[in-house]
Amino acid sequence: MFKANEINEADPVQYRVILMHGLPYSGKSTEARRLSKKYGWPIVNPDAVRVALHGSRFPAVMEPWVWLITFLMVKVMHLTGYDTVIVDACNNTRKRRDEWRRVSPEDVEILLVPVWTSSSECIERAAKNNDQEIIPQIGRMAYRDWE
Repeated sequence: MFKANEINEADPVQYRVILMHGLPYSGKSTEARRLSKKYGWPIVNPDAVRVALHGSRFPAVMEPWVWLITFLMVKVMHLTGYDTVIVDACNNTRKRRDEWRRVSPEDVEILLVPVWTSSSECIERAAKNNDQEIIPQIGRMAYRDWE
């Protein structure tokens, strides 16, 4: 479990982005809400952006727009006074995490918060939520995409 005392306040950074990292249904959102409640950090969730844009979870053609809006939302949160923002997403590939480093200025520290839950438990949680669509993706992400 991530604790704010793990942040080095002496670092010469002005802003932080906390990237949640884990499979779907691993507990990332639960941990993000815990951190948000405890420290007052806002949460940006690309799934909410997807639903707001097109009413569904994952049309691939919209992904560049989803991530552009997510990056902009984090930037706006920083500009409006939040020094730390949580991004509640899988962030399961090195490419995705490196993108955050690429688009962030030098005064932004990127912190990764892993939420380790077995793929079988994630699949069980998805099934309990009647989210059959995500189950094959959990298996794929657990064994092929995870970096």
